[in-house]
Amino acid sequence: MTSHAASSHSALPTPGLEHVFDVSVALGAIEDHGRTRAGHRRIIPILGGAITGEVNAEILAGGADWQIVRTDGSIEIDGRYSARTADGELLYLQASGVRSGEPHVLESLLKGESVDPSEYYFRTVVTIETSAPALAHLERSLYLAVAERTADSVRYATYRFV
Repeated sequence: MTSHAASSHSALPTPGLEHVFDVSVALGAIEDHGRTRAGHRRIIPILGGAITGEVNAEILAGGADWQIVRTDGSIEIDGRYSARTADGELLYLQASGVRSGEPHVLESLLKGESVDPSEYYFRTVVTIETSAPALAHLERSLYLAVAERTADSVRYATYRFV
């Protein structure tokens, strides 16, 4: 038996999660573009925020969340933004995921009402890019984030798949 064949019968590791950092993002007003060729498009400007934990950085204004609202009210998330550490090192983060729930819960969120995050599903996969050698290790992992939406912000806890 070749080593290739032997490895194909090995059990794959079960991934675990390790908390790495928390993110708090201040959001601007929703720009509702209506129905486009891609679907119901909304863009939410990112005004700033903070990353705290294994890495600490200020989220810079200028990013956004480019969303598609599905016919069932669920939202496809595509957030992209930059952050700068106290040492001036830059990070580029992309959060791709989904926010879904019962129609009345999603409607409450859209109105900016306070909703317990356990009442809806809001998860993203986060990837990171950087040219900073001290932060390069962040590029070698995928991260799962569990998020909460408020009237003017998003807060999420980020976990590294291990």
